[in-house]
Amino acid sequence: MRVLCVGRHLFLAEHFCRFFDGLGLDTVGCVGMADAVEAVRAGDLDAVICDYDLLATMPLTNWEKDPTLSGVPLIAVSMTRHPGEVHVMDVNGIAGFLYLPTLDAEDACRLLAAVRRKTGAINPPSVLPWPPVPTTTSQPLH
Repeated sequence: MRVLCVGRHLFLAEHFCRFFDGLGLDTVGCVGMADAVEAVRAGDLDAVICDYDLLATMPLTNWEKDPTLSGVPLIAVSMTRHPGEVHVMDVNGIAGFLYLPTLDAEDACRLLAAVRRKTGAINPPSVLPWPPVPTTTSQPLH
């Protein structure tokens, strides 16, 4: 899985890259949302992991409405804010939230697997399709 790690400054972006590299992800770092937009448009990324405080300082309307950007899940990550401290109006367009100080590899991998892109859509694991998909093509379900 290839992810873009976005920080408010280079040190934070590199820290996010090292952390998620340790989970076996292929990471690329950048600073700020302007660089993130360019990186998403230029590369084949499965997700964007971005400093929550950076996301909270700007509206995500342009990201959500852009066909290229909106197809890449945006995951907020914080070293200072717990998930309960996230403002409701800030979470539109954010596919998940990770609190780094207490994050373990299993929880991180679970969230990342849930937002993995397949053919341009977010496909959470362990979700049954509705209506049920036939298991064979020769017999239709009634």
